[in-house]
Amino acid sequence: MTFKAFLKTAALVCALPVIGHAAQGINSGEVRFAQVAALEGPAAALGQGMRLGLTAAFDEANSAGGVHGRTIVLDSQNDGYEPDMSIAHVKSVIGGDNHIGLIGAVGTPTSAATQPIATEAGLPFIGPFTGAGFLRDEALGNVLNVRATYFAETEAWIEYLVDQQGMKSVAILYQDDGFGRVGLAGVTAALESRGMSLAAEGTYTRNTVAVKKALLEIRKAKPDAVVMVGAYKPVAEFIKLSRKLKFNPTFVNISFVGSKALAAELGEAGEGVIVSQVVPFPWDASIPIVAQYQAALKAVDPSAEPGFVSLEGYLTGRLAIKALESAGQDLTRETFLSAMTDLQMLDFGGVVMEFGPGDNQGMDSVFLTRITADGGFEPVD
Repeated sequence: MTFKAFLKTAALVCALPVIGHAAQGINSGEVRFAQVAALEGPAAALGQGMRLGLTAAFDEANSAGGVHGRTIVLDSQNDGYEPDMSIAHVKSVIGGDNHIGLIGAVGTPTSAATQPIATEAGLPFIGPFTGAGFLRDEALGNVLNVRATYFAETEAWIEYLVDQQGMKSVAILYQDDGFGRVGLAGVTAALESRGMSLAAEGTYTRNTVAVKKALLEIRKAKPDAVVMVGAYKPVAEFIKLSRKLKFNPTFVNISFVGSKALAAELGEAGEGVIVSQVVPFPWDASIPIVAQYQAALKAVDPSAEPGFVSLEGYLTGRLAIKALESAGQDLTRETFLSAMTDLQMLDFGGVVMEFGPGDNQGMDSVFLTRITADGGFEPVD
């Protein structure tokens, strides 16, 4: 069975009630986490990538005996990147009481819908694949973030485009929901701090590729660059249509887009497209944690290729493992939450996460990459 087929099977199986597990997903032999994320639809590559990375981290730990003798199990459920479906699954996880916590959620709108429910229930909410600021609230003792914020990414865009490249005109395409509006706010703030404003804006509806109207509106402004806050399928549609219309500004994308998926969707139209990243280069085995990730990835699926999303999933898994180790042998959800809040500096070998009072975000780094002619990636100087 291919890993993709495994994901589909797992998503269907995990949608069923879990029977016979100990309360809170903990017994003497195992501990279970739940992932509620997009495993199908236009954002599927993101949920699947996070699951692949999490599985690689957990299987790596399990092959070494687990954590305090417990095997780590991941159950994944597909929310289709839709808040209502995500809410239903999270409520089912809470009601079933068969998981120690949630891990690897995907998206701002789904996280905005489910994090308050998880927080009210005292359910850990670890490593959501989003840079939304509300998840960095110091009052959220059940939330651990791995990645930098979207405001950090959008500031890096404008620093590069305006400060370094001297561009005078920037437009934006964004998903018309909470995710897109967070990106819009970040770009607007970065431009205003430089005495500038957006040349044009265009939107599209989540889980569609209806971008033509936005493209025609943005093209009228003749911007030097178009920054994009969206998922890979509609973003790829926008860029491919732009190329056909001979509209070729600098295109810049947020990390959430899913770099490998975007490059694959774009094909030859992808050369030169910029994507900001919040994790190290996943092909750089000179970084110890990346070398470990590559080995763990191959152990899970020999055909799997490294990528930014699965590396983030792997780092999220390693973070959860650290918290499990710190919680000790007498594991409960309460001891796990306490261990989460007590984490400070974690050195994974080339990647350092720092937490502390009022700081539930491990990493702050942002760097830019560019899609190459062969569909690969290179750092932007």
